[in-house]
Amino acid sequence: MIISFDIGGSAIKGGVAHSEANITPLGRRPTPKDDFAAFVETLRAIIAETGEKPTRLAFSIAGVVDPDTQRLTCANIPCIHGRDLAADLEAELGLPVVIANDADCFAMAEADLGAGRGHRIVLGAILGTGVGGGVVADGRLINAAGGFAGEWGHGPALASHAGNPPVAIPAYPCGCGQKGCVDTVGGARGLERLHKTLHDIDLSSQEIIDDWLKGESQAARTIDVFIDLVASPLALTINITGATIVPVGGGLSNVEELLAELDKAVRQRILRKFDRPLVVRSECRVEPGLIGAALLGLKAEAHLAA
Repeated sequence: MIISFDIGGSAIKGGVAHSEANITPLGRRPTPKDDFAAFVETLRAIIAETGEKPTRLAFSIAGVVDPDTQRLTCANIPCIHGRDLAADLEAELGLPVVIANDADCFAMAEADLGAGRGHRIVLGAILGTGVGGGVVADGRLINAAGGFAGEWGHGPALASHAGNPPVAIPAYPCGCGQKGCVDTVGGARGLERLHKTLHDIDLSSQEIIDDWLKGESQAARTIDVFIDLVASPLALTINITGATIVPVGGGLSNVEELLAELDKAVRQRILRKFDRPLVVRSECRVEPGLIGAALLGLKAEAHLAA
């Protein structure tokens, strides 16, 4: 039995997994951000709630494990930032631990149980507050030991002009320390930033989407530029990875018309041509972090048994 955890800045969610077909969510508890002892005790309480002793713990975390040092970068939860978290938790809880980035867990869930079933290479893409991603090949997470593979949202990749007719696009500063990242325009906050740049109007991403669906001209212009900016780096990532399906999660994935436009633009720009949708809505809509972490734990147990 695996217990999986989805660790977020506001809540820790737990789940029990006996097999791929038997993954059950548990409750959620507030995340102790500044007290590692309290963080560990919260995990103990969730484990005790199951009434069973697990064989392994698996974690989905909004952070990145350094593949060389195994130390975690997780700025929004200071008490675990900079730790070799797997080793620390194994020492505290007496159980083997596997940890992965939340976007990687999303990709794993989609590859095994979602839109990526039957595909050898799956690129999971997040279009939420920002942009993220992960890659699964032959059922294995590329970032199994940590790292940034699949993070197509970062790097100075934005075009200097976009849309039809083209308009100049600033190289917006990104939270990663660079400028011109897809993350600065590709998520909900990026869509709002683009609309402000193009029209000097502050609207929420939902308001922009609603106006676009109604045929409002300024919103249509913003979406045109958004699609142009996002489609090219996504197409490049598909060319590099060889992905044959791109399940999309995050808030913007709920707008099917937007995904359809992005899919059309991406398929026009990739080398391998598909006559079917390539960029699609994710299918694991409930707790993909828990599911993906559970799958990673189950695979680790299966490998150990083999």
